[in-house]
Amino acid sequence: MIRFIVACAGFVAATGFAHAADSKANLVKRGDYLVNTVLTCGNCHTPKTAKGADIMAKAFSGGLRFNEPPFDVTAANITPDKETGIGTWSDADIKKLLRTGIRPNGEPIAAVMPTGFYDIMTERDLNSIVAYLHTLKPIKNKVPDPIYKFPAPRTEVPGGDKPYTEAMLKDKLKKGFYLVTIAHCLECHTPMGPKGIRLMKTRLGAGGFPLEGPWGVTVSKNITSSKTKGIGSWTDAEIKRAITHGIDKDGKHLRPPMGFAYYAKMTPGDLDAIVAFIRTLPPKE
Repeated sequence: MIRFIVACAGFVAATGFAHAADSKANLVKRGDYLVNTVLTCGNCHTPKTAKGADIMAKAFSGGLRFNEPPFDVTAANITPDKETGIGTWSDADIKKLLRTGIRPNGEPIAAVMPTGFYDIMTERDLNSIVAYLHTLKPIKNKVPDPIYKFPAPRTEVPGGDKPYTEAMLKDKLKKGFYLVTIAHCLECHTPMGPKGIRLMKTRLGAGGFPLEGPWGVTVSKNITSSKTKGIGSWTDAEIKRAITHGIDKDGKHLRPPMGFAYYAKMTPGDLDAIVAFIRTLPPKE
């Protein structure tokens, strides 16, 4: 009888450990998908060639420079390097930055990092991102210290100020809003008003925002449901092609920093949800 109890206890312990390991593996897998597809983290945090292509040998070790009011900053090294990256940060430190935009030392990060779009992120997705970041190869690369010319509030998305639950993602439109938000699509596709504040309440998705980088200057497109100025006359297939292959309705190639190379790996279900939500954006001329 005693041997039976001990054997059962050993089985429970073994299966419990395996479940925990599977759970961690699943978190890393989900984090890999989010970081390298939906969130397009490498689009900013990976160094670029002169033509704007990622230098994968230095992936996530610090990338684009954003020299514009009210800051002059370079995307940070987010590898686990302890000297120049985030190798000394705790899980709580990483989560706090993503949720609030505050570094472990209490300093706010530049508003170009779209932390205001991550308020909506589920706890599981937040944990997944942290789990995946720990698996990255540490790369030593010191980026220039940020220069803040004057304070700027972080951009927040109307309706995206609280974390979603996993149950909410079962609704297609809610899932689409969630994905469009954490992918910070509306950060680039919404113009900026006075004092560096995006016009989220009046010009949401209207485009017209200039994006400068190794590719030159790209002006973001109107992605509202306007049939004359936006994408209201596009088919679902044309919208998906633009997102995943960078080709618009007329066959023209879109320019960086649109992250279509990242979005090409997105699941069909996620793409469907994104298109469904985008079609709900009120038309802006």
